[in-house]
Amino acid sequence: MTSTLQQLAFFPWWVFLIYWIVSASRLKQIKTEEDQGARLFHIAVMVLAFYLLFRTSFGIAALDEPFVPYDPRIQYIGVALTWLGVAFAIWARYCIGANWSGRVTLKVDHQLIQSGPYAYVRHPIYTGLLVANAGATLFIGKWRCIAALAIFLLEMSRKALKEEKLMLSAFGDQYAEYSRQTGFLIPRF
Repeated sequence: MTSTLQQLAFFPWWVFLIYWIVSASRLKQIKTEEDQGARLFHIAVMVLAFYLLFRTSFGIAALDEPFVPYDPRIQYIGVALTWLGVAFAIWARYCIGANWSGRVTLKVDHQLIQSGPYAYVRHPIYTGLLVANAGATLFIGKWRCIAALAIFLLEMSRKALKEEKLMLSAFGDQYAEYSRQTGFLIPRF
């Protein structure tokens, strides 16, 4: 693996992190939010998933074995998917604007965003991050990355279902109709 290709593979994660930090300064005031225990659980699961994904070696031989043969073409596809996923997540984060939160929350004057990627999928940030994780998984090519992707998918689905309940309670029939027209994590066209 060349260091330039490796830099291309990991750079979008830094772009993502920097964008998230900068854009977090322009948020609406919180009206309702999940309890601290639920938030800490989510953070712990995400740390585990990213640890599995980005750790050089996990220490369990079977998890450190490759699941795909080394092939630069597969690595380039992984890099492209990582960039595509991060770009999609950033686009979604831009579109949701001040309504965004890292926690399951309702904001004061919360709006139901249905434009941009939200016109196709209800949780496009998670969709983008799943695609980016799939790309990183292909690039790295180890079984531990498959485990990380599975953990990430389960946790994002769990969190999205909690958000769905909150949005349904806040927006009622409008959210129910929006749900019928859009995909959960996979876009509906």
